[in-house]
Amino acid sequence: MGDTQEWTAAPGAAERVRSVLAAAWSCAVTADGVREEYVGAHTVTDDGAVRLAVPDDSGLFGAVLCAPRQEPSALLEFADVAPVPVRHRIRARLFLSGWFAPSDGILLFRPTRVVLRRSAGAVVVDLDEFTAARPDPLAGAESRLLTHLADAHPDAVERLTRLVRPESLHAATRVAPLAVDRHGLTLRIERTRAHGDVRLPFHTPADDVTQLTERVHALLAQASAAACPRALQRQRADGDG
Repeated sequence: MGDTQEWTAAPGAAERVRSVLAAAWSCAVTADGVREEYVGAHTVTDDGAVRLAVPDDSGLFGAVLCAPRQEPSALLEFADVAPVPVRHRIRARLFLSGWFAPSDGILLFRPTRVVLRRSAGAVVVDLDEFTAARPDPLAGAESRLLTHLADAHPDAVERLTRLVRPESLHAATRVAPLAVDRHGLTLRIERTRAHGDVRLPFHTPADDVTQLTERVHALLAQASAAACPRALQRQRADGDG
């Protein structure tokens, strides 16, 4: 996994958590011995509470109605899945511990512990930071943007590899866009038995899709001015042979 360039600006853990919450389409809920999965059923308030619409006859709804105040304790699980099919597609998992309460016909979940688990390890996110954070401005559009880049512009993805250190491309069999946020674009470099990720930073953060387009064009301009990595040239030559 160790394909790293020098450190570049990236979202903090609290912002990453809020971005996962904003973009996730499904979640798993465990409470009072009941585990249920919901698709398209949750929204998030400005202060980070999760509003969950569940059927009246669900075991979860019954457990909440029958529990003492601020109970039952519950666990919400979210998976951050890469929009483009890649090896080890889950980029992170989010775990929220807390309690449910009925509110206006839905269940309102208040987190008391927030844990973000990524390949580098797990981090417990401070609750005040979680409450104050906002999702990355591109979180809602990331899936569409990366899918379009991979499907409609594979030539652009290949050109961006000119910005990657040649040693990171050694034995590469495939390169795909893995993630994008206001600070940069991350590429997944796959090999026969391994993979690694390389981050390409933007010159300044992008606050919307229009600015993102300009930032990606700037990266492509940089790439066009760079020589094709020798490692990639050798792979092409081997493929042509």
